[in-house]
Amino acid sequence: MFIPSAYAQTAGGAAGASGIASFLSLAPLFLVFIIFYFLMIRPQQRRVKQLQMAIQAVKKGDQIVTAGGIVGRVTKVEDAYVEAEIAANTRVRVVKATIAEVVNPLAKPAND
Repeated sequence: MFIPSAYAQTAGGAAGASGIASFLSLAPLFLVFIIFYFLMIRPQQRRVKQLQMAIQAVKKGDQIVTAGGIVGRVTKVEDAYVEAEIAANTRVRVVKATIAEVVNPLAKPAND
């Protein structure tokens, strides 16, 4: 006799609290997404934007590194291509989108 009435009270009380319980169960997922955004996604977007700006500002004499690992000095800049000298009298045309890094010639090496 006591069990059916207790079951009825629990079912009625749970119906009102189910919205809050579902929100509280999803809250940690939202919190993790916010943390990932500020610690991983946002800094990566900033690095990509800086790289794109450096690629657009590349000029003759800059040292570049391609995505394939080829290091060269820029000898000619076009709209979509860059001509880079990778050895004495050896020049290659490189697509600007494949430039992975524009090396700052004024930077000192870490071991000097």
